Amino acid sequence: MSAVRVLLADDQELIRQGLRKMLEIEEGIEVVGEAADGEEALRAAGRCRPDVALVDARMPRMNGVELITLLSARYPAVASVVLSTFDEDDYIFGALRAGAVGYLLKDCTPAELVDAIRRAGRGETVLASPVAARLVAELRRSTTPALPDQERLSVREAQVARLISTGATNRQIADRLLITEGTVKNHVTNLLRKYGLRDRTRLALHLQRANRPSS
Repeated sequence: MSAVRVLLADDQELIRQGLRKMLEIEEGIEVVGEAADGEEALRAAGRCRPDVALVDARMPRMNGVELITLLSARYPAVASVVLSTFDEDDYIFGALRAGAVGYLLKDCTPAELVDAIRRAGRGETVLASPVAARLVAELRRSTTPALPDQERLSVREAQVARLISTGATNRQIADRLLITEGTVKNHVTNLLRKYGLRDRTRLALHLQRANRPSS
């Protein structure tokens, strides 16, 4: 099996030298290039065609997210992995949206870094534990909550029900869904009938209780 070709992109020379020395002794890994900023890294990627780009989040002239965006567009075969001291959401989610296959923190062990490079070279996703936890939490926040007896509702009724559960008024729902307030009232009437409830307040409480996490 051929060695995983790695490009190092970090504005601190001491970090690059340390990474090179650490990786050069690893079987199956070859450091094929270095860069001190994003623009230099992009040019180097065109010359040395790495399998994995190990990218710092903060670099002069072009930061890590910008670099990964361009690498993903120009060299889609390159697996970009961020190696950073920063675990801020803007960097994490920005890098992943840009096309990064991994995000590691610089306090990881040498063994963890080497394993991550090999896995990225095989096309796997690699995330530091704190980053993975942050990603899971974000997914949970953004996941659309299930509605009670949702299979009995039309698509529009489900949309109205979710907005009611957030406390939205009929006028706010109408504006949000680009429908008339009368149409919203009709959907509310249908929801009351399907849930066997007498008024909108009871409907809102019923939907809020259904989506409240159990203790």
